[in-house]
Amino acid sequence: MPNVVTAPALLTVVVPIFNEKETLTGLLANLIPHCRQNGWQMILVDDGSTDGTRFLLDQMNPDPSIQIFHHKVNRGYGGALKTGIGAVKTSYLVTIDADGQHSIKDIDVLFNAMQETKADLLIGNRGGHNANEFRAVGKWLIRTFAGFLMTIPISDLNSGFKLYRTDLAQQYLRLCPDSMAFSDIMTLIFINEKNLVKEFPITVEARKGGKSTINILTAIDTVAEILNISVLFNPGRIFYPISFACITFGILWAIPFLLLGRGVSIAAMLAIVTGLLFFAIGLIAQQLSAIRRDFLNRHDAKHEMKD
Repeated sequence: MPNVVTAPALLTVVVPIFNEKETLTGLLANLIPHCRQNGWQMILVDDGSTDGTRFLLDQMNPDPSIQIFHHKVNRGYGGALKTGIGAVKTSYLVTIDADGQHSIKDIDVLFNAMQETKADLLIGNRGGHNANEFRAVGKWLIRTFAGFLMTIPISDLNSGFKLYRTDLAQQYLRLCPDSMAFSDIMTLIFINEKNLVKEFPITVEARKGGKSTINILTAIDTVAEILNISVLFNPGRIFYPISFACITFGILWAIPFLLLGRGVSIAAMLAIVTGLLFFAIGLIAQQLSAIRRDFLNRHDAKHEMKD
């Protein structure tokens, strides 16, 4: 009897899980058969859950196509995704949330769209569905802040439903935080590295159980991480506008005193000198950014050669 050759899997579904016992059974009941039907891999990462999620996963009898990881302590949403993405062996991977809000069928939609568009990152655009006013305003402020620092061609910056080219996602993992800001920062890295980033509308359902951990501290952390990654990729975008504003203010403040023959005021000189200092810091930051990115690229190249 001839041996049957099975085609290698192209896609891995990565699911970060933290205290989602109420929704996990329903999610896996649909996701596992769908992955097996399509020949996909699956990685489930329990991020130190305390509600019995670990026990539920331990009761599973997975086949070799399903990997389960347990964190002893909670590392954060980004930390769970780092574990899952780092373990992927297929050419593509998709991340979905464990709260039951994402439609399993949309994985097929995004995967087909990626094949057609040849995108490096395809984002499932939720269209603002199920977002309360407070969260909608927060997302708008975060995107506006990020848009001031860099050009963003997509609208749903922090969607958890993303389909990546695995090699690029794994290369950028070291630059991403362990927090909820992971989704925003990973997207911004793809954009700044001149990869093709597209978005595609997806269906979003109401949360089927559990409780969201997103709060005002999450938004503050995200803003801080966006500022941090902006300094890495384009520090001039931050320091040069401040420099220009200080110098302009100093000159405008000095003109009336000069016209009256009273010389240059101390406040005007202070503003101008401050502007020059910010300009110098911007130049140095640009050089350090280039050096750091070159180091990271060479480190990744050596790592790939060893593999």
